[in-house]
Amino acid sequence: MSYTLNCSILLTELPINQRAEAAKQAGFDSVEFWWPFATAVPSDKQVDEFVSSIKNAGVQLDGLNFFAGDMPAGDRGLVSWVGRSAEFRENVDVVAAIGEATGCKSFNALYGNRLAESTAQAQDALALENLLVAAGGIERIEGTVLIEPVSGTEAYPLKTAAEALDVVTKVKEAGKNNIALLADFYHLAVNGDDVPQVIESHAKEFGHIQIADAPGRGAPGTGDLPLLAWIERSRQLGYTGKVALEYKQDAQTAFQWLATAGANAS
Repeated sequence: MSYTLNCSILLTELPINQRAEAAKQAGFDSVEFWWPFATAVPSDKQVDEFVSSIKNAGVQLDGLNFFAGDMPAGDRGLVSWVGRSAEFRENVDVVAAIGEATGCKSFNALYGNRLAESTAQAQDALALENLLVAAGGIERIEGTVLIEPVSGTEAYPLKTAAEALDVVTKVKEAGKNNIALLADFYHLAVNGDDVPQVIESHAKEFGHIQIADAPGRGAPGTGDLPLLAWIERSRQLGYTGKVALEYKQDAQTAFQWLATAGANAS
């Protein structure tokens, strides 16, 4: 089974530019990150240091988020945030440059929370415009924009696969096909979606899979979700991508389940 390690939620004991090497030491050849900088447009030096950390570790960057605002403060993306389009669009160029330098092809665009000062209609119209810009910006590197349902934030409007797929469909109808659902089994399950049915209906067109167990958002086996069965069924139905480990656990115990599950990191 082919896994990629999310180094923004795991290995947080280490500075960001040491995590790729730690992932390699833990047996992973593939990593992904949320946006690893505090701003939409970091300095060239910051970008170079991040890219070098990936290359020096000898791992493949297989996933990267667009800048999503201040995540610890509750922000969940700029895509639909009226008043921050320029910031998002400037970020697209940086994301594309990192993708070109690392060979990364998958880029998660968090939709953004609903805003009291904007209407849902205005936000959705802006989101469509921004997603078209994002998809166009990464076309030249054969990149795909990912749209993710998210739990834990009431103001975030995409909570089910159907809601995210509606956005995907609108972007495709507007002319860009390099966009797909990010099926995070944890978020979907916590939000009450019918994960087995989502898999049966859409596995072949998943752009990416992420996993964590529930309750608790820990490693597989710490909760009640049949994650390995869901992954296996997704593959039976045509999903060929990697599966991202995006759960919260200390580095000492985070990967013990791989041995007991008869799986391995690569």
